[in-house]
Amino acid sequence: MTATVLVTGGAGYIGSHTTRQLVQAGFDVLVVDNLYSGHAWAVDPRARLFELDAGDGDAMAALMRAHAPVEAVVHFAGHTVVPESVSNPIKYYRNNSIASANLIQACRENGVQRFLFSSSAAVYGQPPSVPVTERDPTAPINPYGRSKLVTEWTLADVARASEVNRYEDEFRYLALRYFNVAGASLDGALGQSTPDATHLIKVACEAACGKRRGMEVYGTDYPTPDGTCIRDYIHVEDLAAAHVLGLKFLLEGGASATFNCGYGSGFSVREVVDTVRRVSGVSFPVAEIDRRPGDAAEVVADSSLIRRQLGWSPLYDDLELICRTAYEWERKLSDRASHAG
Repeated sequence: MTATVLVTGGAGYIGSHTTRQLVQAGFDVLVVDNLYSGHAWAVDPRARLFELDAGDGDAMAALMRAHAPVEAVVHFAGHTVVPESVSNPIKYYRNNSIASANLIQACRENGVQRFLFSSSAAVYGQPPSVPVTERDPTAPINPYGRSKLVTEWTLADVARASEVNRYEDEFRYLALRYFNVAGASLDGALGQSTPDATHLIKVACEAACGKRRGMEVYGTDYPTPDGTCIRDYIHVEDLAAAHVLGLKFLLEGGASATFNCGYGSGFSVREVVDTVRRVSGVSFPVAEIDRRPGDAAEVVADSSLIRRQLGWSPLYDDLELICRTAYEWERKLSDRASHAG
């Protein structure tokens, strides 16, 4: 499929993996990234990188006009650290909600009618039961999740207004609710390089590589079998593939929809730590401390809808593989840093 697609946050972790898969699928990709947490080297050389802020509506409108017709936007750009969102909520509403609204407005005013949004399972909060489906209520328990849900509401309202006003080409969107994304590309070309990351597998791999003296487990008294939080971990390459399928779905006339992106199986913090220790061969120290604000006890996806409607068939549903690729990537970063030094 040949189409021009604008990818915001395409120099970041998930965005760079998706950009590469989009290019491989034949799309002409324009990457917008202010490099706040992304890296220019992570952008596929066949894509074009523009160092801009995705929330700058005027800049986005100018870019869309200069490269018209832009047929879709894939929106990754945003802040993602739950504890930071609790301590600094304004930062998250400004960048995740207001900036997204500016981008959506630029799309509407410049003929871009297809929008693929990087949302989060954080919109569910603490689900009353697992696995959680797209029909379950949204009740986020932290500003990060609420800021993502605001953008989902914005997209739904814009799409509804488009339908009510009977525009010739209705605005349609997909919201992909990610569960816990981890791992790195199997060829070692891409991985998570976000500074000061707080994601469990990334932190454990840094501890295994000696970048940290150890790591902490936040809370051991949750109502789970071993007392630690349970999450559904999805390999970044499988998530990127879901975006390619979602984009094709929209461009081929698919209706607006929301999809969970997870495997449907959960692992506790202790199980993840044990897996990273096993694949690395390093028994790094782990301190067990009090719960962290904003964390749910258990969040696991029911992903049957995306499998059925988009034909998504994950290739890397294996916690050990996820942890091994993440660890190998972390070692590569360590080697690069030592050579630079």
